[in-house]
Amino acid sequence: MSITAEAIWAAAPSTTRGSPTPLSSDSKGQRIAYASGKSIFVRSIDNPADCKQYTQHTAPTTVARFSPSGFYVASGDVSGTVRVWDAHGAENTKGDYHIIAGRINDLAWDGDSQRIIAVGDGKERFGHCITADSGNTVGEISGHSSQINCVSIRQQRPLRAATGSDDTSLCFFHGVPFKFNTSVRGKHDKFVYGTQFSPDGSALVSVGSDRRIWLYDGKTGEATKQIGEGEHKGSIFGVAWSPDSKKIVTCSGDQTVKIWEVESGNCLRSWRMGEEGSVSVKDQQVGVAWPAGRTDGLIISVDLEGSLTYFRESKDAPTRVVRGHQKAITSAVSSPENNAVFTGSTDGRIQSWDLKTGVADSMDGEMHSNYISGIAASNGRIYSVGWDDTLRTLEASQRSFIGSAIKTSGQPKAVVVSHAGKTAHAVVMTDRGITTYTDGGEAKTHSLPSPPLCIAALEGKDIIAVGCEDKRVRIISTTGFDTIAELKDLTHPPSALAFSDSKLAVGLTNGKIFVYAKSTSSGDWELETNRWSAHTARVTSIAWSPSGQHAVSGGLDTNVFVWSISDPGKRIKALNAHKEGVGAVVWAEKDRVVSCGADAAVKVWKVSV
Repeated sequence: MSITAEAIWAAAPSTTRGSPTPLSSDSKGQRIAYASGKSIFVRSIDNPADCKQYTQHTAPTTVARFSPSGFYVASGDVSGTVRVWDAHGAENTKGDYHIIAGRINDLAWDGDSQRIIAVGDGKERFGHCITADSGNTVGEISGHSSQINCVSIRQQRPLRAATGSDDTSLCFFHGVPFKFNTSVRGKHDKFVYGTQFSPDGSALVSVGSDRRIWLYDGKTGEATKQIGEGEHKGSIFGVAWSPDSKKIVTCSGDQTVKIWEVESGNCLRSWRMGEEGSVSVKDQQVGVAWPAGRTDGLIISVDLEGSLTYFRESKDAPTRVVRGHQKAITSAVSSPENNAVFTGSTDGRIQSWDLKTGVADSMDGEMHSNYISGIAASNGRIYSVGWDDTLRTLEASQRSFIGSAIKTSGQPKAVVVSHAGKTAHAVVMTDRGITTYTDGGEAKTHSLPSPPLCIAALEGKDIIAVGCEDKRVRIISTTGFDTIAELKDLTHPPSALAFSDSKLAVGLTNGKIFVYAKSTSSGDWELETNRWSAHTARVTSIAWSPSGQHAVSGGLDTNVFVWSISDPGKRIKALNAHKEGVGAVVWAEKDRVVSCGADAAVKVWKVSV
């Protein structure tokens, strides 16, 4: 048996309302890098499923920037740490430097890929300049009285650097070593969110929450002119230059992305996200990149939901939208008839992932407003429950919620689907017990002797298994709520259950997995193996292969294991599959396993058994 990583369907960029979200593309225009959770993702622009994840940060990340050579990435986090690492290996750390006592807001490389300026919200200082290979000081970033939001370094000699701050000023530095030269005040009267030198080094641009766009001389730092006065109706969060240095693109909280001709100051093109006439917070554009090295005029913008929107300079409408989760993924289910996997996260969002392309679709209709605690699938429908105490139904093929949300009898922990004849019932588990629901609403409620912890349903039957705090698993018929069997020999409370015809896998809070099989002669459930014991923390999810001879499990220990019934002592492993824990695993196809977790990423594994 073997397991190999096939693809990473990456998490979406982390965004914060009212703050810019930096995007970085490499010099060839092939890859884009961004921060998400405690990870940095480097993904192909043309094939987003081709992705690498850097997981060495211990605090939430804030920014990632490619070096001009394209070989390295520098990334920063909220603790003030900057790491320099191999852009292709994604795990080989070249340098680890503590820059400031606070959040890193932005980074910039010099044209030689040797020096880095990191800026942010420190206590003693707001930025610093270091060498990328050793962390030695090669300049001092001063002149600001408040946090610095953005930084850019001129790629040609003589070297220049510029920083923009909450104190409304733009500071200009000469290097190397970088020293304060001038402070430009009075041009912006609110926070400066973005600044960028043109690729040819002749000009500098700055934008901010006052909706102004200012241009400066690239060598002297003197302000030359303002363009686009009054065009943007919201804060401008990002700015980027075209590869030919003749145009710039800006993105704004007014839901628009605009291209400007620098010489004339004219707006050449404007795209507006969201429905016409509507004002939606999620459509605010908070970051933008104009990848160099391309001839197709591609521009990439990120909105507040983390969706990456692809624009072509010559097209009136976006050409592509790349979506993903921003928060930890808590549940997942396969929908074979739609060739998709549906995932739910802690912020109430559900995404549908195409198994062939790795492209995510968001759902139409009113979503959950809180933590999604369970997802189940049956007959082309997806059932989900969340901590907004509702049960909702999705039409899987349409990717849309149908009907109205059903209020649950308590806070739901999970949902499964049982069948009584041709009728499907959604069975919701709460602290109080289990409740079945039909299309018309609540049908029956059944209390249990001990609070339930996990639940599973036998496909196509009216049989469910419920794991309880008293270290017992009760196998129950949902037709009359009769207890068919009780499994009592568990050593710890159960945390995950999965049926496969005549077998039941029980994952425990200590990481062990017991497998029971139904005897063909007596009908009793008997322990088949208790040797699946590689997890070192709570088992969060189990899924059986289509053959029923193998199972995959994920746990809080960040690992994914594949097990064999015929050889219980044998296993294959994907260690550190998801930073900070695996949320759910799905056996999507005969030889493909999908996992997701606290890093908000969805990963596909090729399994040979």
